[in-house]
Amino acid sequence: MKNTMRLNLIAICLLFLFPATSFGRHIIGGSMTYRCLGNGDYEFTLKVYRDCFCTRCAEIDPVAFIGIYRCGPTAPCNGQGSALARLNVPLTERRNIERPDYPCLEPPAVCTEEGIYVFRLSRYSVRLPISPDNSYFISYQRCCRNETITNIVNPDTWGATYMVEITPEAQRLCNNSPEFNTFPPTVVCADFNLKYDHSARDADGDQLVYEFCPPFDGGANNLEPFIYNTCDGAYPNPGCPPPYKFIPFRPPLYSATSPIGGSPALSINPQTGLITGKPNPIGQYVVGVCVSEYRNGVLLSRIFRDFQFNVAKCDPKLLADIKEDIKIKDKEYLVNSCGPTEVKFINESTPRSFIRTFDWEFDLSNRKLTSSEWEPSILFPGVGQYSGRLILNKGTECGDTAKIFVNIYPALDADFEYEYDTCVAGPVKFTDKSVSGGKFLTSWNWDLGDKNSSRVQNPEHQYRSPGKIPVTLTVRDTNKCIEKITKTINYFPVPALIVVSPSAAEGCTPLKVKFTNLSFPIDSTYKTLWDFGDGGSSKAISPTYTFEDPGIFTVSLDITSPIGCKTDTIFNDLIKVRPSPTAGFTIDPPVASNLTPLINLYDESQGAIRWNWQLSNGRNFTERSPSFSPPDTGRIIVRQIVLNAVNCLDTLDKLLDIRPEVRYFLPNAFTPNGDSVNDEFKGVGVMAGAREFNFTIWNRFGEMIYQTDEPNKGWNGRKFNVGVESPPGVYVVLVTYRDPRGNPYELKGFVTLVR
Repeated sequence: MKNTMRLNLIAICLLFLFPATSFGRHIIGGSMTYRCLGNGDYEFTLKVYRDCFCTRCAEIDPVAFIGIYRCGPTAPCNGQGSALARLNVPLTERRNIERPDYPCLEPPAVCTEEGIYVFRLSRYSVRLPISPDNSYFISYQRCCRNETITNIVNPDTWGATYMVEITPEAQRLCNNSPEFNTFPPTVVCADFNLKYDHSARDADGDQLVYEFCPPFDGGANNLEPFIYNTCDGAYPNPGCPPPYKFIPFRPPLYSATSPIGGSPALSINPQTGLITGKPNPIGQYVVGVCVSEYRNGVLLSRIFRDFQFNVAKCDPKLLADIKEDIKIKDKEYLVNSCGPTEVKFINESTPRSFIRTFDWEFDLSNRKLTSSEWEPSILFPGVGQYSGRLILNKGTECGDTAKIFVNIYPALDADFEYEYDTCVAGPVKFTDKSVSGGKFLTSWNWDLGDKNSSRVQNPEHQYRSPGKIPVTLTVRDTNKCIEKITKTINYFPVPALIVVSPSAAEGCTPLKVKFTNLSFPIDSTYKTLWDFGDGGSSKAISPTYTFEDPGIFTVSLDITSPIGCKTDTIFNDLIKVRPSPTAGFTIDPPVASNLTPLINLYDESQGAIRWNWQLSNGRNFTERSPSFSPPDTGRIIVRQIVLNAVNCLDTLDKLLDIRPEVRYFLPNAFTPNGDSVNDEFKGVGVMAGAREFNFTIWNRFGEMIYQTDEPNKGWNGRKFNVGVESPPGVYVVLVTYRDPRGNPYELKGFVTLVR
């Protein structure tokens, strides 16, 4: 039983040590290389690559578990237990691999992360003495590969082994392995020619031979705690010895030597390492490359690298485009020139950074004209129709071509004249003077400069506002040539008729009138002078004026334009102002309370024959001097409205404060003898609305013998009304409270208790 519990506890601990997140479908490639440092010391570089867009996948391992084995005819390897050394190598560097920059192609987003582990044996107190008959194997293994791989069977169930074999001959010569120059492109464009230099460099100058080969498996799809770090688990610790199994490709479409389909199929040059082909099926493909190193015809070592090609659809971004008059269809443009035979072409091709060359070709009668300028000016022989092309990145797969058609038409000249009375406002007459080299004009479009327009050939227009008015005429002829011309009219006449609109023609003093000037054209640049007939004047265009006195008033207006033209008008008896009464009254009493029985309003107005009283509490009176009882306490507005015989009125408001009043009185003696007469001592008065009431009685020793917070309760001569009878004598009384508006009151006095 104890042994079972101990095993269960160990299993639980191992689950914490090796959580499920430490296994993930993330590996997309890797390699291992070495340098001989002499005296049995070596430096190794392990590189592991992961898909950093992979979801729910493991990260790059912070520590790589490395196994070192000596295997061969005289030293067979028998599992992890035969390891010469076990190294736990920390991650040296972690970085993202840049996505390739394809000219004029936009590949999809792909993220590849590289983890680099660099370790020297001597730092781990390990040396590899020369072994004449056996090789040394340095191994790192990890499960699992990216589950989206296309060309292998059940990709997420297979792991990876990245190892190097140091042969007896390589040991004897202190050989250095080759090192790959670059990492393959993370994205390969489908249906585009691939050329990737997969070459390696060798410090010893040995001969290198390249070939496709199957990647090694390593690390199984097993997370059981007791198996996790074994050769049957996801992360062997240390990496296991040979022999290593190959990853099975998906037959019959794919194999180690034909890992990607296409036409032509992917191939590698054995002497240069150049990988070429035209990948076709979109997907993710594992590719294994082996580099064999020979010296004097003797094989010294082989290094292995596998990686993932992401074959994707790359959208072309290059667009041959020009500024055209008419877009005939996609990449076909029409340019018209009406008159000039030299045409400047505006190049709007995008994106500019992808465009390496730009070639213009035009067919001019019996000859061809070319240009390599970005925006050339082409001189055509004369009136006629011509064609040409704009070719971007000529002779490359990454190019584009636009067809260009050019019409050279006879000249079209737009022109017009105008006339108007410069001093007195009237219509402006426009006369078209345009001339076309084509058959005839087909349309006229006038922008009259004041948000109005016309499509007749010779319009007339009345302007309501003055100023420097730009007028534009756009004409079109039978060749669909369009020309325009703009001329500015200095339009500053005075109005032909002065028209004003007062907001009121009659009313009571004081009469406020808004005079709206409806005359046109007029603006702030004009001088205006108003005379209101009572001595008042204004220079505003549309002034507001107040007539303080009664009477009938004649109003006049003078207008002078910026160029000195003048006009004026007199409006006889335009405004009639009637006298108004004057409101006035007094309130008696001026200070009132809830105890005031009656409030009187005494009229003191002048010139009034009718009265209307309005109280803000809703009450109304029409008597000349009304009276009323206050309904309640508080502040109310009393408004008096008075009218005279011509219905002119005046208004006056006054504030009436009806205060809440509290009254409280104390007697000076009482006789608590049980005869029901003066048996209780308490105050009397009006206490409605009082707050924080406190009534206390004290004996001559300073002892409080009675207290209450209720105004209607009193003292019966006993201590707190329940104790022994207090002796006859004089007692101190203290009363405090606040009135309904919060004002504090305090009453101090004496009461004589008589028995």
